[in-house]
Amino acid sequence: MIELVKSTNHEALQQTGEAVSIGEGLNRFIQHNRKPIIFGVLGILVFLVGFIAVVSIRDALQQRSFGQLEDFNQRYEVLRIDLNEPSKAEDVQTLVDELSLFASKHTGYAGARSYALLGSIYADKKTWEDAEKAWTHAANVGAKTYLAPVSLCNAAFAAEEGGNILGAIELYRQSVSLKDTFPAAPRAQFSIGRLEEVQNHPEAAIEAYQELLNTWPNDTVWTSLAQSRIIFLKSR
Repeated sequence: MIELVKSTNHEALQQTGEAVSIGEGLNRFIQHNRKPIIFGVLGILVFLVGFIAVVSIRDALQQRSFGQLEDFNQRYEVLRIDLNEPSKAEDVQTLVDELSLFASKHTGYAGARSYALLGSIYADKKTWEDAEKAWTHAANVGAKTYLAPVSLCNAAFAAEEGGNILGAIELYRQSVSLKDTFPAAPRAQFSIGRLEEVQNHPEAAIEAYQELLNTWPNDTVWTSLAQSRIIFLKSR
C-alpha cells in the first residue's frame, strides 16, 4: 500500500512538473512574441470594427434607398390617375428624371424596382419602346431577384404592344427560363405559342403549346387553353 502511494505521488509530481514546464514554455513564447501577438490582436479588432462599420453604413443606405423608392411609388400612384393630362406633364417628367437618376446609381433590388417603376410609367403613357427598355434594364440589374422574370415578362408585353413580335417572343422565352422563381411562367409560355400563331407559324406554335403541357401538366388554366389551340391547329 505504501509503495502504491509513493508511486501515485511520484506520478502526480511528474504531471505537475510537466504542467509547470508547459506553462513556463507558453510564458516564454508569449514574452518572446508579444509584439506580433499584440499587433495580431489589434489587427483583428480593427478588422471587426471596420466590418461592423461597413455593415452599419450599408444597412443605413439600404433603408434610405427603400425610403426613396416608397416616396417614388407614392408619387406615381397619385399621378397615374390622370397621368396623361397636360397639367401633370411637368410633374410626371420630374418623377421620370429623378427615377432615372436613382436607377442609374443603384443595383440589385433597389435598381430593379426603380427601373420597373419607370416601365410602369412608360406603359401608362403607352410609350412602349421606352417601357420595354426600362423593364429590360430592371431584369438585368435585378438578375438575382424575383423581379427579373416579372420584368422580362412585362418587357415582352411592351415589345408586343409596340409591334416587336420577335423581340417579345425572345423576352417571353427568357422569362420562362427562370420558371423556378416565376409563378406566371405557364402564361408566358402560352404567349410564345400565341405569338407564333400571329406570325402564321403553326408548327412552332404547336411546339410551344406542347412544351407548356410537358412542363406544367398540373396547371389547370393554361394547359387547357394550350390543348384547345393544339387541337385547332392540327385540325386545319
